[in-house]
Amino acid sequence: MDETLATEITRTALPPAPGSERYRCLDFADTAAALPAGQSYDLLAAPESAMRWLAARDLTTPGVQLYEVCAQRMRTLRAHVRALFAARVDNAVPPEASLRAVNEALTAVPTAPLLAWDGAQGLRRVQAHPTDQAVNHALATLAADAADLLTGPDAGLLAACGSAPCDRFLLRTHGRRHWCSTRCGDRARAARAYARRSGASD
Repeated sequence: MDETLATEITRTALPPAPGSERYRCLDFADTAAALPAGQSYDLLAAPESAMRWLAARDLTTPGVQLYEVCAQRMRTLRAHVRALFAARVDNAVPPEASLRAVNEALTAVPTAPLLAWDGAQGLRRVQAHPTDQAVNHALATLAADAADLLTGPDAGLLAACGSAPCDRFLLRTHGRRHWCSTRCGDRARAARAYARRSGASD
């Protein structure tokens, strides 16, 4: 991806939605979004931007090189996480394929620290993060975070942004708020005010 285009996408992106500071999976689900006037962005559209997203959230180190196949795996898991979030918000049956995809990500890496030896420290437990499995570990972390959100006490707070065409998710951390950002909230309020004025003038 061209560096100028990557910068423009990042500048266009909405700020993190409420709840994303507690759940990285929420931020992950919102890495792509629809904007007004037919615009959109995707922070995982290219390996470079996907790598920056992972590194900024301490899910890997900046030195790890990402390839398109890895970025595609991230986008695929994101689509499944979004499908599970949408099902939860709509009180619908979650897609079997999405459940399977999250479970596969969860079980793709060892969860227990391994036993290792080195001359300086002797025996110790270490979490293996080989470079060739960096994306597996990141996806497993995000999948576990999504599973925790969907089954935990905050699941009932999960909501879809109520300001069309935005399709991001958030946690309703303030009353009945259904907007993922100030920008979306302002747009929703403006639309309601316009609808009231139009109704009054009929």
